[in-house]
Amino acid sequence: MYTGIVQAVRPLADVSVYPGGKTFTVTFTDQLLADLKLGASVNIEGTCLSVTGIAGDHVTFDAMNATLERTNLGALEAGQNVNVERSAKMTDENGGHPIAGHVATTAALEEIRVADDGAYIRFRVPEDCAKYIFPRGFLAVNGCSLTVAEVEENLFTINLIPETLRQTTFPRYKAGDRLNIEVDHQTMVLVDVIERTVARVMPGLAEKGR
Repeated sequence: MYTGIVQAVRPLADVSVYPGGKTFTVTFTDQLLADLKLGASVNIEGTCLSVTGIAGDHVTFDAMNATLERTNLGALEAGQNVNVERSAKMTDENGGHPIAGHVATTAALEEIRVADDGAYIRFRVPEDCAKYIFPRGFLAVNGCSLTVAEVEENLFTINLIPETLRQTTFPRYKAGDRLNIEVDHQTMVLVDVIERTVARVMPGLAEKGR
C-alpha cells in the first residue's frame, strides 16, 4: 500500500529487454535504500513493482509484457526520471490517499500547462473508466495522489501546485503521452455495486441509462 506522496524523482540508469518483459534500473538515494530488501514493493511511476536486485545505489525491477501493455512503463527510456515511493508502514502519516499501485488504465494527456500563474494537466480516459472519476474525488496519476478539479464527460482536469511540479515527473510530459491512472478502489466497488443492483431491480431503467 502507498500514500500517493512521491518521495523522490530518480533517474533510470538502464532499461533492458528480456524475453517477456523489461528490466528497469533506478538509481536510489541513501534514504530510499534504507532497509530495502529483495522482493520489496516499490511504486515506480504509479506501478507497484518488486525489487529484483540491489547493487550499490542501483535497484532493479522487472516488468512483464502484460504490465508494459497496461501502463506507460513500456515507453520509459534510460536517462528519464521516474516517481518513486516506498511502500508505507502502518505508522506512516498518509498525506495523500491509500493507493495500491495497480493501474486501472492509461490516459491520453491532451494538455499540460506549467506557468507562474498556474499549472494543470488535462487528460482523457476510456469511457468505461470515466464513471469512476468525480469532481473533487481522489485519483492517483503516475503514483501521485491528486484531486480532480473539472470533469467534462471523459475529459478531466487536475490543477498542480508548484511543489507537486517540483517533486514529480509531470514537467517532462507533453501532449500525446500516456499517464498511469489508478482510480479509488472504494469508489470503483461502490459504482459497480450500484450498477448491478439497478440492473437487477430495475432492468428497464438500467438499459435506458446506457
